Amino acid sequence: MSRKVLAPSQQQIEEMAKRFGMSITADDAAMYAEFLKPIARDYDRIDELNEPKPRTDYPRDTGWAPTDEENPYKAWYWKTDIKGASSGLLAGHKIAIKDNICVAGVPMMNGTRVLEGFVPDIDATVVSRVLAAGGTIAGKAACEALCTSSQSYTCETGPILNPRNTEHSAGGSSGGNAALVAAGEVTMSIGGDQGGSVRTPAAWCGVYGLKPSWGLVPATGAMPIVYSMDHLGPMCDSPENVAKLLTVIAGEDPYDPRTVRSRPQDYLAALGNGVKGMKIGVLKEGFGHANSDAEMEAVVHTAMDHYRALGAEVDEVSVPMHLDGCAIHTGIVMEGAAQLIFHGSGQGDNWNGLYATSLVEAFGSRWRSRPDQLPYTATSMLFLGEHMRTKYHGRYHAKAQNLAMALRDAYDQVFAEYDMIVMPTNPHTADKLPPADAPVSELIDASNMLQNTMPFDVTGHPAFSIPCGTLKGLPVGLMLVGKIMDDATLISAAEAFASTYDWKSDCAL
Repeated sequence: MSRKVLAPSQQQIEEMAKRFGMSITADDAAMYAEFLKPIARDYDRIDELNEPKPRTDYPRDTGWAPTDEENPYKAWYWKTDIKGASSGLLAGHKIAIKDNICVAGVPMMNGTRVLEGFVPDIDATVVSRVLAAGGTIAGKAACEALCTSSQSYTCETGPILNPRNTEHSAGGSSGGNAALVAAGEVTMSIGGDQGGSVRTPAAWCGVYGLKPSWGLVPATGAMPIVYSMDHLGPMCDSPENVAKLLTVIAGEDPYDPRTVRSRPQDYLAALGNGVKGMKIGVLKEGFGHANSDAEMEAVVHTAMDHYRALGAEVDEVSVPMHLDGCAIHTGIVMEGAAQLIFHGSGQGDNWNGLYATSLVEAFGSRWRSRPDQLPYTATSMLFLGEHMRTKYHGRYHAKAQNLAMALRDAYDQVFAEYDMIVMPTNPHTADKLPPADAPVSELIDASNMLQNTMPFDVTGHPAFSIPCGTLKGLPVGLMLVGKIMDDATLISAAEAFASTYDWKSDCAL
């Protein structure tokens, strides 16, 4: 049934004018109120019209909340058994979907009580593609609250444990995905990455996590943070399964205008290409951060010696602007997230792609009625983003977006000569989980390890974290970065390394 949309009253117009610093008489306010009445009736007609929605194929039930026995690492938010087509590239594979991605009829919490009880009415495009390729959706992987932490202890169903060592963080925000793959509960999963949220948990749990080229994989039906940096990507137990899953989910989507630039490659053929003759640049600025672990960096250098033995040419390269990547990321994400998540009710505006309208209504109404339930990470974004927007009128966000192009060009100058750039995924291995009573200031400080991951969300280059060794029983991640829309080269390099190097000799599981 349609709802009656009311135009603003004279009093409401006077209140808005005051808020905007306008001078307005009572007569003018009354005039505007009368003028807007017939225009507001268009909203009633919008209510009556049927909006286009992606098809939801393949029968399913709601699924179930996992028991403690089913969820030893607290990595599942919800369990399902949604079977796709009877055949296809993903037949026989169980796939976990990050809980910021819509699966029709299945609860979605996105790590926060603000959304608890929300049930989407659409399948995200990546979900539809997985089912059409014969995959089975095994459930929703727990994630950090609103995907705004790089650790694994802000998820409101409890800290996600690292299967390699349960005293340590699984990383975030796609920690549930990484933990489920590392534990062998699924072979494939789809995570999301806006600052390192695929690659950090992949590195810390010792799995393969690809942040694809921006625009290669549609993010339709996933709750965004900033449209210019949102990525969905495979997190799997092998480069081969990354290649399979990317083959299925990559490609243009009419519901996501970013994918007009999508240029899928033959990722399965890339598995046998090796690295002989490949030119690899080891990024000088990817090492030696203030919180870098020298022993871990030595593991990465040993991995580079193995690439040399496989026939690659490996040299040191320098991109000084890499060290500015985090600052540029901050300038984009703080105001962008405040505008999109909070003012835009979790979907933003001025976006000419598909909106998950049920999510807009659910999140927009709920966070305003229970703002104290927001995670401290998202609250920090809201405070700083709102401050910068109102005090500086968007200048810094605009300049950061322009600087993103300069940063992209700086890497591309190296890619004119080299096929791939490499560095540690993170400056150190997985942190220990903090005590439950740790102060928020301590938790925020512990999230400062995205110096190498953030820049490539800014530029859109594909970045692939692969396990390359261990330190004191914890996995070490090596990040391979490629030319935009050349994700296949990274898969070739990952498979060549994985098939010839035993990286986990002293790692649990």
